[in-house]
Amino acid sequence: MPEPFMVLNIVIAVVVLLVIFVFASIKILPEYERGVMFTLGRNTGTKGPGLFIVIPFIQKMLKIDMRVTVMDVPTQDVISRDNVSVQVNAVVYFRVIEAQKAIVEVENYYAAVSQLSQTTLRSVLGQHELDDMLAARDKLNADIEEILDRQTDAWGIKVANVEIKQVELDESMTRAIARQAEAERSRRAKIINAEGELQAAENLREAAKQLSQEPQAMQLRYLQTLLDMGSNENATIVFPLPMDLIEPLLKATKRANGDAD
Repeated sequence: MPEPFMVLNIVIAVVVLLVIFVFASIKILPEYERGVMFTLGRNTGTKGPGLFIVIPFIQKMLKIDMRVTVMDVPTQDVISRDNVSVQVNAVVYFRVIEAQKAIVEVENYYAAVSQLSQTTLRSVLGQHELDDMLAARDKLNADIEEILDRQTDAWGIKVANVEIKQVELDESMTRAIARQAEAERSRRAKIINAEGELQAAENLREAAKQLSQEPQAMQLRYLQTLLDMGSNENATIVFPLPMDLIEPLLKATKRANGDAD
């Protein structure tokens, strides 16, 4: 009797071990993950997504996320080409497109991209002046993205986008830029005012030219001016008398004096 029970226990143990082995061998990866397979230490390809078998103790699988990764680049101290010290941070969007390279070619691809992003950010911005950092960010983003994408291609990584988030200046430089901007606005205001004065002078000259051709128009304009001035009750008005109006009186007076003589 003991022998059948022993055999039964052995069978049950084997079945349990077999079930555990089967469940340990079954792997399921979602659509956004891939599994890089190593068989006895040798790379044997990539698995996933879906269900597949991994032989325990013989095969090993390392999972890689294929989605876009958002990585913050820490604040970097940068000296611009015009010797201005600024602090710049950025964000990098990248994704793994070849899982096998991301595992085999580099130890830690995330750390590698982070360090490369920091050095590239300092190198590219150091070749430009402060005005470019503030006004030409799109070009700087494109330059950094191109360099990162080219250097990470060997790791199976595609850099999708790079964005400079913030350029921080010290307080003294901020005040200097504010003064420069104020001086620029003042200069533009003076230019606009001078152009307005020039246009007004040209218009007045043209109006005077037109009025001089018609003496009656000059008199009508004079009367209109008097009417406008009289609309204000509290105003003290001095009426200038144009020579055109009193000239006939002067001639008549001279003729009368001549006749009297």
